[in-house]
Amino acid sequence: MGALAESYKDTLLEPQHIPLDYGSVHTLPDSHVWLDESDESPSGVHSTGPPVIDLADPDAARLIIQACETWGVFQLIGHGIPTKLMEDVQSEAEKLFDLPVDQKMKALRSPGGSQSGYGLPPISPFFEKLMWHEGYHIMGSPVEHAKLLWPNDYQGFCDTMVHYRSQLKALTEQLIRIIFKSLNINPEEVAWLKDTEGLSIGLQLNCYPPCPDPTRAMGIAPHTDTSLITILQQSKVSGLQVFKEGAGWVLVQPVPGAITVNLGDIFHILSNGVFTTVRHRVVATPIRRLSFAYFYAPPGDFIVSPVLSKDFGEVPRYQTLSVKEYVGIKGKHFEKALSVIQN
Repeated sequence: MGALAESYKDTLLEPQHIPLDYGSVHTLPDSHVWLDESDESPSGVHSTGPPVIDLADPDAARLIIQACETWGVFQLIGHGIPTKLMEDVQSEAEKLFDLPVDQKMKALRSPGGSQSGYGLPPISPFFEKLMWHEGYHIMGSPVEHAKLLWPNDYQGFCDTMVHYRSQLKALTEQLIRIIFKSLNINPEEVAWLKDTEGLSIGLQLNCYPPCPDPTRAMGIAPHTDTSLITILQQSKVSGLQVFKEGAGWVLVQPVPGAITVNLGDIFHILSNGVFTTVRHRVVATPIRRLSFAYFYAPPGDFIVSPVLSKDFGEVPRYQTLSVKEYVGIKGKHFEKALSVIQN
C-alpha cells in the first residue's frame, strides 16, 4: 500500500457512513446540510478562473511555473490524452454509477480494508456533515472490485481504466520534470521517476448526484491534496472551485478537452512555500456531474526537504521529513498539517 493510501487508512468510512440511495431522496437530509456561516459555504464566488495552458506552446514551461506560484492550479490543453479515451472513461463511469445501489454496495470499501472500491470520500471523517457524493477508488489492479460489480462483464471497464492511468502517469511525470527543473532538482537523479516501485497512485471516480437543495449541500468539502500532483478530468457541468487569496472561491469553468492540474502539499513543501497547494472544493448542483481525479505521490521513504535558493528563500519554512511522516501528520491534523511542520 502506498503512502497516500496509508494516510486515511485509520479514518475510512464508518459502517453508517455509506452513500445515500440518492435516487430515492427528494429532500436534503439534515445530515447533508452545510450551514452558511463563513467563506466555507457554497456562495460568494469571485474572479476569473485559473489559466489555460497549451502544453504544445514553446512557452509552456514558464507559464506552468507561473501558474504554480500564483494559483497552484491550471487547465491544460494539448496534453496528448486521446479524446476517445477520455470519452470512454466517462462512459464506463456512467455505467458504474448507474448500477442499482445494492449492486454498488457489493464493492463497498470497508473500514481498515482495501482503499479500492465504492464509498464516500476518505476525508469524510474530518467533517461533521456528510457530502453529496458517491465515489469509486482504484488503487492497483481494478479487476478484484470490478468483478463484484460485473461478474461476467468487467474486462471493458478494467482495460479502459488501466489505459487511462498509464496515459495520466506519463503526463504527470512530464509535468513533474518541468517543475523539478525550476526547483533545480535534476529529474534524472530522482530514482522513483525511473523506477516506479513504491509510488502512491490512485484514480478516483466521482459522482455528484442531482441535489434537491444545492445551495445548502456540499459535493466535496474544502481541502488541499496531500499528493505531489493531482490531475482532474471534469464533465461539462461546472462544480470545482479553488480558493485564491484576495478573490475568494473561484469557479474552474471546464474547457472542452482540457484537464485540470493542481499541486498538492508535497510540492508546496519542496518549493519552500513558493508554489501554492490549492485549497479546493466541489459544490452540489441540480444535475448530475462526474469527474475523475488521478493522484500521484512519491514513495513513502522519499525525503521532502525545502529547496533553498535566492528564488525560493534561503531559510527553510518547513521541516525536512519523509512522505510517510507527512502523510501521517496529514491523517491526524488534516488542514492544519502544514502549520504543524512549519519552522
